[in-house]
Amino acid sequence: MTKTLEVYNVKCGGCANTLTTALKEEFGDVTVDLEVEPRKITLDIEDSKMEELTTKLRGLGYPLTTDKLSGFDKAATTAKSFVSCAVGKFNVATGKTE
Repeated sequence: MTKTLEVYNVKCGGCANTLTTALKEEFGDVTVDLEVEPRKITLDIEDSKMEELTTKLRGLGYPLTTDKLSGFDKAATTAKSFVSCAVGKFNVATGKTE
């Protein structure tokens, strides 16, 4: 089933590259909409895999807007997103996309 989900901390094409690359193997193709705020991702996913996706997104620093995170968890995901963004930008610059 195709779902569109809102995520925090996605700022640029580097973030989008990290998301599409990191999620592709487990969840297939992911589209990232950088034109809206909060940012949205769209993918085909079964309800049974939503918890796995939520955990993966949180680990990358891009939690769903529906996640209930403590102050510490919010800070941690923001910090992780800076690293994920940098990796995504580096991969775009060196041609290591998808």
